[in-house]
Amino acid sequence: MLLLLPMNGDDTQESELTGILTATHWATVEVEEGKVVEINFYTDRTQIDGWLDVVIVTNNYEPVMEFIDNQMMVLVAHTQRNIDDIVEAYLFRELHDLSL
Repeated sequence: MLLLLPMNGDDTQESELTGILTATHWATVEVEEGKVVEINFYTDRTQIDGWLDVVIVTNNYEPVMEFIDNQMMVLVAHTQRNIDDIVEAYLFRELHDLSL
């Protein structure tokens, strides 16, 4: 499963989830069998190749129609901000599904 996260930096430990319009970097987090396999950062979302399964956003009011049009699941992390907390919440199904 490949997760897409809008981030405010490119440091795995220090960067936090941010709004789509204010993101300075985009992180892809590959999760397999409950473990993080790989984390990559990109300055431009168009640099990302391949199929993304899920985008995780900060609130219900993010501009997500582009992701929905691309058949991506949109999940909301209301309180989680760093990558470790987001992945843990994803694995335990604590993120909210944004259904339109």
